[in-house]
Amino acid sequence: MTRVVARRRKGFTHDVTLGEHSLVVDEPADMGGTDEGPSPTRLLSASLAACTAITIEMYAERKEWELDDVEVVVEPDTDGPSPNGFTVTIKVPKELSEEQRERLLQIAGKCPVHRALTHETPVTVDDRVELL
Repeated sequence: MTRVVARRRKGFTHDVTLGEHSLVVDEPADMGGTDEGPSPTRLLSASLAACTAITIEMYAERKEWELDDVEVVVEPDTDGPSPNGFTVTIKVPKELSEEQRERLLQIAGKCPVHRALTHETPVTVDDRVELL
């Protein structure tokens, strides 16, 4: 797996590198940020949406099903800064049969991000702080 590094730019704005890719992560203004990029929780929703879409697209490709258009909408259920859950809506072409749509729903729940969120995934924080 690619190592992910977040480095503070200013305030809550961070430059995040993921191997050869980079992006800016920040908090919205109402949370004290400058909204220069999506917040970490919005990125979590984006990861779930993209992973769900890719997972069902890969499955459909293996089955040789026509799946030109796919849209996955993720709405976090929030009472505060942290999501309590997510509502995922999957939109696929109307030409798919009921059986195909049901199978895609089952497969959607197998995407790695969905599985990480719905299972207790261990996160280890080093017991030391390194100096820069």
